[in-house]
Amino acid sequence: MKIIYWIVTCLLAAFLLITGIADMIKLPEAVVVFKHLGYPEYLLPFIGVAKVLAAIAIVFPRFPRLKEWAYAGLIFDVLGALYSHIAVGDPITSWIVPAGALAVVAASYFLLHKTQQS
Repeated sequence: MKIIYWIVTCLLAAFLLITGIADMIKLPEAVVVFKHLGYPEYLLPFIGVAKVLAAIAIVFPRFPRLKEWAYAGLIFDVLGALYSHIAVGDPITSWIVPAGALAVVAASYFLLHKTQQS
């Protein structure tokens, strides 16, 4: 179970680092998506830094309360992204990434608590 947890969590952390850095440097593709969803460009670096910090928090074994907050923040982030795509009328194909991210965050969180029980 621990191996599966670490595989899922490392994939999640990699995704967060990649997208977080893209947001922090205002990669043109990230700016286009953000503007399409109706958000101001100045919010991108803030979200990017939050993603990078969350990635760090979920892979470090210490600070369990910080890890819980990171997971909570990630749930809000990906639910917000999913809802935003739905609200602007994007097709279901645009929902795949946020829905997949939500599933991976939930799986990592579930597996974290499963490994702590054993």
